[in-house]
Amino acid sequence: MGVVVLGAGGKLGQLLQPIYPGAATWLTRADVDVLNSAALTQVLAGADAVICLAGVTNTSTQPMALNTTLARAVLDAAATAQAGRVILFSSAAVYGHTPSPLHEDGPAAPVAPYGFAKLEMEEMATAHPHPNVTIRLGNVAGADAILGNWKPGFTLDTFEDGTTPRRSYIGPNTLARVIHDLTRADTVPDLINVAAPGAVEMGALLEAANLAWEIRPATEHTIANVTLDTARLEQVTTFHPQDSTAAGIVADWRAAKAAQ
Repeated sequence: MGVVVLGAGGKLGQLLQPIYPGAATWLTRADVDVLNSAALTQVLAGADAVICLAGVTNTSTQPMALNTTLARAVLDAAATAQAGRVILFSSAAVYGHTPSPLHEDGPAAPVAPYGFAKLEMEEMATAHPHPNVTIRLGNVAGADAILGNWKPGFTLDTFEDGTTPRRSYIGPNTLARVIHDLTRADTVPDLINVAAPGAVEMGALLEAANLAWEIRPATEHTIANVTLDTARLEQVTTFHPQDSTAAGIVADWRAAKAAQ
């Protein structure tokens, strides 16, 4: 049957669908209610892999616990339907203020409800008998707070030395390729960081995109560096040097926008 993608109506799903490199069935909430077990089991019957984008974001007014509820529903239905591997989406937010580089086997120390909710979802998935892999996703260009939410007068935390926060990023096309590879790999770790290797300054991304921004003094709460260790991911997929540069990430984002 191929790959089934759930939650295709969200920001990430809309970004990825036109550029996904393989055949897939993209389903929104209007197509199937993830909490309707009978309907979900029917659409997942015989699927080679299931990509679950359905979830609650950190800006949602819905209960954060719904992340675990939705993920469990998908895993249960996949098991009943005898579907293949399920890919779930967690977040780098589970690491909190843990010093970088951030490895999957290192400590998770979330500081906000979203991070705690995603960690709870991870723990449920680890205990679930159906094959699954949970992605700890870094920032996705275009679905982020910088490129995706830019508007005139945009401000960015800046440190005294003039630098801006460094974050692990990934372009939409690169992410689509990575997810496709994760659906096809013979073996995949249960938990895996997903971002391009290294990190980029947020200010450098805005400059590469020719988007003006204003300095906002960093505070004691500003995290200077969030760099995901991608060694585990690099055993499954291949990256190119430009995937990790501000210019390359912006070019990837613009190509994805043009495809929409």
